Amino acid sequence: MLMDTTKVGIVGFGVYIPRFRIKVEEIARIWGQPGEAVRKGLGVEEKSIPDMDEDTITISVEAARNAVKMAGILPEDIEAVYVGSESHPYAVKPSATIVSEAVGAAPITTAADLEFACKAGTAGVQMCLGLVKSGIINIGLAIGADCSQGRPGDALEYTASAGACALLIGMDNILVNIEHTESFTTDTPDFWRREGATYPSHGGRFTGEPAYFRHITNAAENIMQNTNTTPDDYDYVVFHEPNSKFPLATAKKLGFPKEKIVPSLAVRYIGNTYSASSMIGLAAVLDIAKPGDRILMVSYGSGSGSDAFIMNVEKGIVESRKGIPKVQEYINNKVYLDYSMYTKHRGKIKMN
Repeated sequence: MLMDTTKVGIVGFGVYIPRFRIKVEEIARIWGQPGEAVRKGLGVEEKSIPDMDEDTITISVEAARNAVKMAGILPEDIEAVYVGSESHPYAVKPSATIVSEAVGAAPITTAADLEFACKAGTAGVQMCLGLVKSGIINIGLAIGADCSQGRPGDALEYTASAGACALLIGMDNILVNIEHTESFTTDTPDFWRREGATYPSHGGRFTGEPAYFRHITNAAENIMQNTNTTPDDYDYVVFHEPNSKFPLATAKKLGFPKEKIVPSLAVRYIGNTYSASSMIGLAAVLDIAKPGDRILMVSYGSGSGSDAFIMNVEKGIVESRKGIPKVQEYINNKVYLDYSMYTKHRGKIKMN
């Protein structure tokens, strides 16, 4: 649990979402599924697809550059870089070192890759918070990014997508004060991918309860209880977005009205970006939030755990986000692919 009076928070944020898309109904057509029913059941219209020369590293760099531009800092001021993902391009070779150098961070930067399914990015945020609060560094960069995988014909294929979000954490010129954070973690194996396996496996309906719902709900309830807050104290709420159905159901269960979570639901138009999911949802909210707004964000990573954050929007955000690509702009910039081109982009077609 991290709680004191020292103000530390987001000094810059940036996202990147590839422009290629495939409609959920196009995937359903190939596998003989009722497309409209699948789309409505998931609450997802389409998902993003990385280009053939894009991976977790390249999209992380794009998001990080947007964050640096917003913060108005020199890249060499960044003293820690953490890249959270479950689709690092190398099994042995860090993504964070490449991202650090590509962005222009100093050679003395602490850099590391993180893995905890879809909450690896928010784990990096917590690490940066601790380093900044302790005075070890001044600015840290936490990235959640994935070019996620889904076996052809599997339920995951309808939503597994690509995107990145970068948060710069510091103490000066704070745009969003991170007031409090805590986590809820258990050994609940709802989703996994063994070494060498191309695609992950999952526990079907088990991934909802007791996995996603238990961890998100407990993390949210615990942080509100420990800070003496209720849903009425928040202007927005952001939950991990494997689809639209799960976060909407969680918000209703916890007593948050629909209008407080809908602005975060980028998943409807880009799918589940895994480690970037809750962070892109947060960025979508920060793109429209007003100074004084209060936000509750809870990530979720299979295996399983949730990181919860209470944030307060500061007055500097209005001016800082001018000229920075917004989540909605990335959503609107799209080119549709059919299933055959999608399989080519994702390397699902194998050649001997």
